[in-house]
Amino acid sequence: MQIEPVSSADYSELITLWEASVRATHDFLAEEDLLMLKPLIFEQFFDAVALHVVRAPGGGALGFSGVAQGKLEMLFIAPAVRGEGIGTALLEHARQVQGVTNVDVNEQNAPALAFYRRRGFEVVGRSPLDGLGKPYPLLHMALAASIKEAGRDSEA
Repeated sequence: MQIEPVSSADYSELITLWEASVRATHDFLAEEDLLMLKPLIFEQFFDAVALHVVRAPGGGALGFSGVAQGKLEMLFIAPAVRGEGIGTALLEHARQVQGVTNVDVNEQNAPALAFYRRRGFEVVGRSPLDGLGKPYPLLHMALAASIKEAGRDSEA
């Protein structure tokens, strides 16, 4: 599976994938909140992260990730290819190449929570509101190995 960086020329394709993915996985999200988020993602959030994409052999985006300062900020997969290893490949790339040790997950998104737990992340905190102050609680997760390292560093 080839993972490559994204340019701003790819944003239109990615926002379409983002919306399809969110509609398939975030059934708790109110329609008005999805419509409010879409331009923010496109106009601000894409530029705030290092984006990488997995493409189909024909070139279409199958999934993408966004990373900033060691935190996975975005991981979205086309609904038709969920469960085919694209999310795992993007997460491993983010961990190994971009140094990701943290991720926030919507508390209502049980499949995402299970996905990250199976890959070594543990819940280390909770916020009752999302980053925009909406009532979508976030679970703050960190790689178990990074939690142990932080504990060792504080003991030294």
